[in-house]
Amino acid sequence: MKNYDSKCKTFIKDEIQKLFQDSFAELKKNPKYEKAKPIFNLVHPSREEYGDWSANIAMSIAHQIGVSPEEVWKDLNLVLNKEIVHERIKKIIFVKPGFINFYLSKRWFWRELKNILERQDDYGRIEIGKGKKAQVEFISANPTGPLTLGNARGGFLGDALARVLDFVGYEAQREYYINDAGKQIEALGHSILGDAEAVYAGEYIKGLRQRCLKDGKIKDAYPAGEWAAEIILREMIQKTVERMGIRFDHWFSEKSLHKKGKIKEVIEEFKEKGYVQEKDGALWFLASQFNYGHENNRKDCVLVKKNGEFTYLAGDLAYHKNKFADRGFGEVINIWGADHYGDMARLQAGVEALGYKGKLSIILVQLVRLMEKGKEVRMSKRKGTYVTIDELLDEISLDVARFFFLMYDVDTHMDFDLDLARDTSEKNPVFYVQYAYARICSILRESHLRPSGFGGQARIKNLELLKHPAELGLARELARFPETIENIASDYKVHHLPYYAISLAEKFHQFYKECRVLGDNRDLSYARLMLTRATQIVLKNVLALMGISAPEKM
Repeated sequence: MKNYDSKCKTFIKDEIQKLFQDSFAELKKNPKYEKAKPIFNLVHPSREEYGDWSANIAMSIAHQIGVSPEEVWKDLNLVLNKEIVHERIKKIIFVKPGFINFYLSKRWFWRELKNILERQDDYGRIEIGKGKKAQVEFISANPTGPLTLGNARGGFLGDALARVLDFVGYEAQREYYINDAGKQIEALGHSILGDAEAVYAGEYIKGLRQRCLKDGKIKDAYPAGEWAAEIILREMIQKTVERMGIRFDHWFSEKSLHKKGKIKEVIEEFKEKGYVQEKDGALWFLASQFNYGHENNRKDCVLVKKNGEFTYLAGDLAYHKNKFADRGFGEVINIWGADHYGDMARLQAGVEALGYKGKLSIILVQLVRLMEKGKEVRMSKRKGTYVTIDELLDEISLDVARFFFLMYDVDTHMDFDLDLARDTSEKNPVFYVQYAYARICSILRESHLRPSGFGGQARIKNLELLKHPAELGLARELARFPETIENIASDYKVHHLPYYAISLAEKFHQFYKECRVLGDNRDLSYARLMLTRATQIVLKNVLALMGISAPEKM
């Protein structure tokens, strides 16, 4: 059972898991279950009438020992009923084909509401990252042009993930890796000079070319590229990042690795460890020795080309050694575009070779299309092949952009619905959530009770009057917030934040519709006001973790 800190109550999920573990230990005394193992999943049922938690343990054990789930349930139930804590669990039932469903008691929901009102803005903070350093590296687009929709998706994801990690106790740092060395800088230089090897095009390139020609000092491609990259970073990328509401703790220059000889150091380290081999005039990393990716994709890869140039992988390995060895990050999360899929296995192999196996996570972000009236939109005035973040933010608010990008699992392709994003009604999910928050603030203002008045044991009373299904449904949803945060801190699935916000707003709107908050019964009104205040606390926390405002009036 987890024990996060003295302020955070134990999750009911943990209590149920321990209940099963203890009950299974009793069950094992029966020879019939001697070879069985307590392997099961504990999830929320899809419908509330099926209870608050559901476990497939009867089905799992039955499959292991060759009996029916009903038989397992009969034996397990004898043990469970001895252990039920009636203050927390109202009933446990068996549902075919083999699920055991738990129904929590009203008393447990009242207790959790009290916990929210006491902890207020600290509710949901679980110190699982206490004393740990984590780095989230995201966007990291080449300084060769403006940031695009794909960068927005990874950017808002990285920022929200870092917020969650901070919330659960990590010392989380946001980093942008500047690829200011290598072929793309030379290609940028050719584009600025406008010669036959030009790659990049658009109005921004024309503007930089005019400035470069006016200066008249830069004649060669690589210096021209370095000059242009600095300007693009300073005048375009960093300003867009600021407009996105993102603050990076560190902007790390790839060029610094070359200047300090860090790439050569990694090459020498790999030589000493026997992880490289000279072949066809180049120096290869023996990545196939490491178990990453699909078997057919485990291939050795070049670190130093025939002409002596370092590959991108060589630079990435030096960069990651800096993260782990020099700066002491215990966990590193890289957020990349889906086009870097082929680079994942070789970098993971390299990180293991450096001695940091299991400390690097890589999240791939799938493509984004901007859609209007069912058709893809190309708003760019530059090259016509992409949409910039600035162009999008000229059309919609930052709150809308953040919410929409965070709503989609990054494993799926995303169609950004521009028509819905422009809609200012409750059809727009971010406004639906913000309207709920504004309504809560209006109710609390009308009640003439300040939010601070709800804190402390003396003012938390009458919660046992909350028995209406809509009241308990809202309390149930509020109680799922810490669990939602714990899951995101573990699996990095940030899209669960906006969906939780929508679900919580739905439960509040239902409660508001079915239960009169400010009524004639003063005690019941006070209890409902405390439920309303608890919702305000949690909803504000959720919006803050997404980097979205919580307006008190709309």
